[in-house]
Amino acid sequence: MPDIVRPDGAHIHYEVSGSGEPVLLLAPGSVHSETAAWETNFYHPVPELAPHFQVIAMDQRHAGRSPAPAAPFSYEQTVADQLAVLDEVGVDRVHVVAAGIGCAHAWRLAAEAPERILSVVAQEPVGRDGTNTLGDFFGLFDEAMRLPRAASFDDPKTEGLGAVIEAAAQDGSFARNPAAGPFAQRLHDDAEFHDEFLALRRERYITTLVRYRDAIFPADSAYFSVPEGNIAAFPAPLLVLPGTGGRQPESIAKRIASEAPSARLVDAGFDAPAKQSETVETVVAFLSQNNPK
Repeated sequence: MPDIVRPDGAHIHYEVSGSGEPVLLLAPGSVHSETAAWETNFYHPVPELAPHFQVIAMDQRHAGRSPAPAAPFSYEQTVADQLAVLDEVGVDRVHVVAAGIGCAHAWRLAAEAPERILSVVAQEPVGRDGTNTLGDFFGLFDEAMRLPRAASFDDPKTEGLGAVIEAAAQDGSFARNPAAGPFAQRLHDDAEFHDEFLALRRERYITTLVRYRDAIFPADSAYFSVPEGNIAAFPAPLLVLPGTGGRQPESIAKRIASEAPSARLVDAGFDAPAKQSETVETVVAFLSQNNPK
């Protein structure tokens, strides 16, 4: 279970399974993209794809087993992490299988390093359209901001940040426990991190949350991680599995599939019990068809 250490001290955890052409997994997970989130997906790509491919699963920084400094989010930084993992494994070109917020990571990776992408499978991509608002995405951070403010008077010594640490001790997953904030997993796992976290003080922490939120869900693009025009110049074959609403609207998937030069849209309902095996076969066939000749 190897890790790589990044220049800012972040540890990026990844695991490699199987053999063949490489596939990088960019997991779902609300704000965080972590390998464990695949466990609740309609299929788990590691056991399903490893018989056919070399599967590289990774936790993005701040998620799962990838602790990082308490700093705002940056797609540029996470792409650099992803490329560092590929370099460490010795992979030049890779298929990408992404879901949810992982699709936003995939768009940015393809934009920054198009020469390294063989194909992309995008399941239930996040995005903004007429069925949702930016507030639906920003709302993921509301409880993280509310807790330290509400607790500050009862917790004057740490200005409410002690309550954040206590919340993270109960559950280190921001997806399940948003009050614990985006640094929840490290707060849960690493007691030595508590002093660094408390040194932020309340207002700086809340400012960090705002900057984190605005960086992962910027207001100027429906796709968040790249300008909207990027999809029309997408550099690789693309298979799109549509979402069903909320922060993963079907219309966003349809728009992506209609704009990307070489894209195919799977019908809605692909994850129904009777369709799951067929969908996995479709994913495997798509990736195999786009292996280097």
